Amino acid sequence: MSTFVDRFNLGDRHGPTIAIKDCIDIEGMPTRAGSAALADILPAQRNAVVVDALIRAGWHIVGKTTMHELAYGMTGVNPFAGTPLNPQDPALIPGGSSSGSAAAVGHGDVDAALGSDTGGSIRLPAACCGVVGLKPTFGRVSRRGAWPRESSLDCVGPFARDVVVLTGVMRAIAQDFDTTTAARPLAQARVGVLATGSDAPVEAALAAALRATGWQQEPRALAGMQAAFEAAMTVINLETWAAFGHLLNSGQVGPDVAARLAAASLTPEDARREAEHVRANFSAEIDRALEGVDALVLPTLPSLPPTVAEVAAGHPVLALSRLVRPFNLSGHPALSYPIPVPAVPIKAGLQLVGRKGDDERLCALALHLGHVLQDSRL
Repeated sequence: MSTFVDRFNLGDRHGPTIAIKDCIDIEGMPTRAGSAALADILPAQRNAVVVDALIRAGWHIVGKTTMHELAYGMTGVNPFAGTPLNPQDPALIPGGSSSGSAAAVGHGDVDAALGSDTGGSIRLPAACCGVVGLKPTFGRVSRRGAWPRESSLDCVGPFARDVVVLTGVMRAIAQDFDTTTAARPLAQARVGVLATGSDAPVEAALAAALRATGWQQEPRALAGMQAAFEAAMTVINLETWAAFGHLLNSGQVGPDVAARLAAASLTPEDARREAEHVRANFSAEIDRALEGVDALVLPTLPSLPPTVAEVAAGHPVLALSRLVRPFNLSGHPALSYPIPVPAVPIKAGLQLVGRKGDDERLCALALHLGHVLQDSRL
């Protein structure tokens, strides 16, 4: 099934190609966010800030990509707007919510794509589809013109098949992005490796990739990961209900998202206070864990992605986000890079987490990682 919901030509037709997730405004186009409840919404009156920035930088915008409805799901399955085929294996979920953007890049339909990441929605589909995805530091890239309009978790960020293209997107959408630092492969580095209890194939892939890098490794721990995961769920439920709860009575919201919205409506507002307390503590804990290292390293997903059929049969998916969602709560930048899995034909994701504002260092680390994986026999 197509990764696109709309195709058009915008910007420099001779420039590199990029697609835009359908929760980001493009002037004259409706922003449907993958929902039948927004099928008749009026076209956007102006471009999102990031769209204007891409056009000014010479990018050729070729269309809008499908997504998990209302950016409120992790599988990428969407009967209304379309479920894109996973480029690694069409039987597997493409991941959500930026499913179409990740798949379009993985299939080679575009050089890059923009997605949004509120609870792992860039990194999760990047890992599923075998591409690179970056969640920038919260607030570093403008969200003006993105949906939901108000969010304390969401970040607009890029997908690409390689880090060079990814940094090109960041140069366009983040005015202060230092491409010189990002383009210098960081071979001499020290990383803190988190123990996550992930599935054996994922752990084996991570260990093999780290051996190939030659980076110095130190064990690190984040005791607050589970509390941060739960607090991030509280915040996303409160903020998504505030943004889209009014659509529930339309009868046009898909059953999985409708059930999630109905549950979100029961989240007590006073739960935010405790969630914000967890946010502050966990952010400080990450800062401490980053002392003396260039980044933290852990799998993007704790397991390989399930199949679409398994999800349809009720396979639980919430735990897929347990290693990505906490860093939305904290606001730290995080990048997912595809790594080979021994004896398995698809790739997993290695996640790098850096200091706030240090997105360039993650790109430099990922650039070295890509070089050694290409040169090794992994």
